[in-house]
Amino acid sequence: MKLIIQIPCYNEEKTLPQTVADIPRKIEGIDSVEILVIDDGSTDKTIETAKALGVDHIVSHKRNRGLALTFMTGLETCLRLGADIIVNTDGDNQYYGADIPKLITPILIGGADMVIGDRQTDDIEHFGFFKKKLQKAGSQMVRMLSNTDVPDTVSGFRAFSRQAALQINIVSRYSYTVESVIQAGDKRMKIASVPVRTNPKTRESRLIKSIPRFVINQVSTMVRMYTMFRPLKMLGKGDGHIQSLVMAMVLLLIGIQLWVLGLLGDVISFNRKLIEEALLRVRRIEMKESDKKNSD
Repeated sequence: MKLIIQIPCYNEEKTLPQTVADIPRKIEGIDSVEILVIDDGSTDKTIETAKALGVDHIVSHKRNRGLALTFMTGLETCLRLGADIIVNTDGDNQYYGADIPKLITPILIGGADMVIGDRQTDDIEHFGFFKKKLQKAGSQMVRMLSNTDVPDTVSGFRAFSRQAALQINIVSRYSYTVESVIQAGDKRMKIASVPVRTNPKTRESRLIKSIPRFVINQVSTMVRMYTMFRPLKMLGKGDGHIQSLVMAMVLLLIGIQLWVLGLLGDVISFNRKLIEEALLRVRRIEMKESDKKNSD
């Protein structure tokens, strides 16, 4: 049983050493524990630091591509390396590495496909009152959309079984947390949650540069994902109070049409990216087979 801990990094040379040091290298029920650093176009010495720390694997983006794509690069790399379980943690040492055994236990015993660490945000001292309320409201909305029961839906400390990782395909360019929960809920994956500890704050969040912008991005992701997986529910089934509905639609026809067209265009754009990615993978496989035949 192979466990790979992936660490998405962008300019984390100062915090990466402690993050790696906190990761247990021996876990009961696991034959090997490996560490993968995904460098997202860092301009500092993140790569040199990772090499000096002796991590098992390093992959790099030539330029900064964002957290969501970096997360997916990590998942795909872990799968190619033969991981049976994948744990995602942050490079800023936010999460308590000693809780990794607790995080993967539901997968080891066959009770979950995905496990999300619950930070119990009410107890985090450096989280302000407004941020705590925002986290709760956002998690509640994601639970409703995904039909799941995850207390901390934006926690990046999470574990995936190999089969779950194979089914996750993030198309957002902002973050992976909300989208992966909605996908997992739609695909009827078993999601578990375990309480985890956090370390003292090491730097300001790069994802939440401003609360209003964070809210807009997260809500936008929720709407896009729900529309992709539940389009009929999003647009309504048309039953009940038909006459009133028609009157309302007539009054708001222009606005609704523009909104629906924009939404459908957005979904089509995401689907196109998925198709392009699938074609790219097929071409890579064909090229490998062609190269192998030529070498023979």
